[in-house]
Amino acid sequence: MKVLAVSGGAQGIGRAVAEHFARADYAVSVIDPAVDAGEDLVRRMRGEGRKVIHVTGDVANKSDVTGWMARTEAEIGCPDVLVANAGINRRAPALELATSDFDRVLAVNLRGAFLCAQAAAQAMARRKRGGAIVTIASTRAFMSEPDTEAYAASKGGIVALTHALALSLGPMGIRVNCVSPGWIETRDWQFGGRAAQPVHTERDRSQHPVGRVGRPEDIAQACFYLAEQAEFVTGQNLIVDGGMTVKMIYEE
Repeated sequence: MKVLAVSGGAQGIGRAVAEHFARADYAVSVIDPAVDAGEDLVRRMRGEGRKVIHVTGDVANKSDVTGWMARTEAEIGCPDVLVANAGINRRAPALELATSDFDRVLAVNLRGAFLCAQAAAQAMARRKRGGAIVTIASTRAFMSEPDTEAYAASKGGIVALTHALALSLGPMGIRVNCVSPGWIETRDWQFGGRAAQPVHTERDRSQHPVGRVGRPEDIAQACFYLAEQAEFVTGQNLIVDGGMTVKMIYEE
């Protein structure tokens, strides 16, 4: 049985990734700070006969990440695939954004992605069978709204980190690629009281050439493709946005 390690895997896109790989007979290890959501994920997936563990931790903290990877190896095996998904946002006017908030976003989103990739690659290198790493960036690495400086900087950094890691880890048989989601609706993929039923307008849908807003499963499918089917692909960024970033939109 292959093993998936996914950060931020208890809710939203990460949860969709965990469930998608589990349906493909992967054992799944999740690190996520949300205890309730993580426990719920484990309960549901084990109820379906899946092999899954949840570790409570902060990906910005190296000891949390190394502890997660050690527990993953001990309980379900060395990861064949890492999806570095964990991410946060702190939105504020650019002239008022606190340095501490800027630093925290970069610590979780960018340093966290590196720490997870480093720990997973160390495990993969010890096993000497290679593997695949998929980072989650965003179309915000290439286009922005006002007052998103910290998030945009972190996601741009992930894209650059990805191609650097692809070159460093390639000789070990480890492929590293990136998925950049566009507008992905995650409100109905949250836990308990955090969940909400999304409502989209015709304008929301028409902004996307495919005619709808994205779903977490769309990103899970892209991650699975890069992990399982793209043997000759590394160092690349796959934009999954329903065509939104190639459509010119004029204000009416």
